[in-house]
Amino acid sequence: MSILPRYPALRLRRTRAHGWSRALFREHRLSPADLVWPLFIGSGDADEEPVATLPGVSRWSVPQIAARAREAVSLGIPCIALFPNTPHDRRTARGEEALNPDNLICQAIRAVRDACGDAIGIMTDVALDPYTSHGQDGVLDSRGRIANDATVEILAQQALVQARAGADIIAPSDMMDGRVGAIRRALEEEGCHDVQILSYAAKFASAFYGPFRDAVGSGGLLKGDKKTYQMDPANGDEALREIALDIAEGADAVMVKPGLAYLDIIWRAREAFGVPVFAYQVSGEYALTTIGAAAGVGDRDALMMEKLLAFKRAGATGIVTYFARDAARLLSD
Repeated sequence: MSILPRYPALRLRRTRAHGWSRALFREHRLSPADLVWPLFIGSGDADEEPVATLPGVSRWSVPQIAARAREAVSLGIPCIALFPNTPHDRRTARGEEALNPDNLICQAIRAVRDACGDAIGIMTDVALDPYTSHGQDGVLDSRGRIANDATVEILAQQALVQARAGADIIAPSDMMDGRVGAIRRALEEEGCHDVQILSYAAKFASAFYGPFRDAVGSGGLLKGDKKTYQMDPANGDEALREIALDIAEGADAVMVKPGLAYLDIIWRAREAFGVPVFAYQVSGEYALTTIGAAAGVGDRDALMMEKLLAFKRAGATGIVTYFARDAARLLSD
C-alpha cells in the first residue's frame, strides 16, 4: 500500500510550476498520428462546396480529395475517412448505387491510392443512407420497417466493392445485427485477408448528427428516425454487449459515436475488452465548438485541443475528427 505524504511535505503545485515540468509529468499525449480526417466527396462540378452547417468543412471533387490526402500525409495524419454525397438521381429505395464499382467513393479511393500509394490509410463508410432515397441506413420491408437481414446482404456486397477499389479499413456504420460477421466472411472468401473492419459498434441515436446528414445529402430525405437500430443514449451496458458481439464477429477495432457525450463508453470498452477503441467527434460536436468560438465563448484552438485530449484520456486509440487538419498543424508547430 502506498502512503502519500501530507501538505506541506507534498505540494502538487510543484510539478505544475514550469512548462518543462508540466510536459515531463503529462500523463496523456496527443499527436497527428492519433487522428483520422473525414472527407466528403462532392457530386457536382465544383472543386469545393462548403457545407453551411459545418463551418470550415467542404465537399471536395475527386481530384481535390486526392490533394487533401497528400496534405494529410504531409501533416502526419495516418488515415482519411471517405463519405460520398451521392447525386439525388442516383438514390433509390434499395441504394443500388452503393454497389456501383465506379461510384463516388470508389473513384475517390482509386484517386487517393494513385496520389499517395500506401502512405496513407483509406477508411470507407459502409451504410446505405448516402445512397437511399429515404435516408435510412437500410432497405425497407413492406411495412416500412428497416429489414435487417436483407440490408446485411447488401452491406457485405458494398464492403467488397470498396475493398476491390483499394479501401484499407471497412467501417460499417449502419448498426444492423450481424453485419460485421457477414462482411468478414465476404472479405475472407474474396481473399481480402488484410482489409480491416473498424465497426461502429456503439452508435447512438444522437441529436449531434444533423450537419453530417447535410454534408452527405441525406438530411432532407430522412423519413422518420433511426431509433430502431441506433442505440438509446441512456444505455451503457447494452453498448458493451454490442461491442462484444462485433469483436466476436471479427472486428479489428470498434468505434463509439458520438464521442464527447459518451466518454464513459470509451473508457468502459477499453477496460472491458482491451481492443482498439476509436472515438468519432461528430459533426454536431465540431459545429457547436466552431460556432461557439466564433460567438466569443472561448478560444477555438484551446477548445479543440482540450476536447481531443479528453478522448485520449478516456482511452481512445484514435479520433475521427473534422478538426484533424487544424489539430495536426498545431501539434506539428
